[in-house]
Amino acid sequence: MPRYLTMIRIDERDVPAEGPSPELQQRMGELFEEITKAGVMLETAGLLPSAQGTRVTWSGGAISHLDGPFTETKEVVGGYSIIKAENKEDAVRWAERFLRTHEDYWTITAEVREIVEM
Repeated sequence: MPRYLTMIRIDERDVPAEGPSPELQQRMGELFEEITKAGVMLETAGLLPSAQGTRVTWSGGAISHLDGPFTETKEVVGGYSIIKAENKEDAVRWAERFLRTHEDYWTITAEVREIVEM
């Protein structure tokens, strides 16, 4: 089964000064517990080029997708996960679930890339 790295990119200027809300932290904790119990979390490794990745953005209460390559970067990686999934679409669905834990005022991009198997 393929492995995928999901990099969570944020614009630090848009992060609330007080950080994530307690409710957001709880929702993320519950999702991480589910992912861990499902045996989905894995380790680091090399990545395919960004041209083969997809960015999933949660903004204004809606999800959008953008396939790579990603030439301009104003955002920083605020976190990451490595999962195993049936295919890229399944990995994107996990990324969407993570993004949906956030309140509508967040703008977060999840870049999903397949890990090179050697």
